[in-house]
Amino acid sequence: QVQLVESGGGLVQAGGSLRLSCAASGRTVSNYVMGWFRQAPGKEREFVAAIGWSGGVNTYYADSVKGRFTISRDNAKNTVYLQMNTLKPEDTAVYYCASGSHLSRASYQYAYWGQGTQVTVSS
Repeated sequence: QVQLVESGGGLVQAGGSLRLSCAASGRTVSNYVMGWFRQAPGKEREFVAAIGWSGGVNTYYADSVKGRFTISRDNAKNTVYLQMNTLKPEDTAVYYCASGSHLSRASYQYAYWGQGTQVTVSS
């Protein structure tokens, strides 16, 4: 069992930056794929970014965030990060951290989920 807790959300103006953190406990996440998803009001949950267990080049991004968001992980701290730059109002959503066994954009591939953290970008 893996417990995931997100933090770092908040209110920011368009063009600003935020860094989300996802702290894992229960089991080491060094062997798990980690992902970030988001869900805006009235919309389905969508993929944002994912990183393989070794980090580095094994990263995927949604086209909508590519070049603006960066996912990274610190296995020694059992923590995954999402650096979000040049934020836009359409980035407003609840952001969820998830862990799974397969590097994928599909939410069903992730078995463990955090409770989410709200990100609001004002125009």
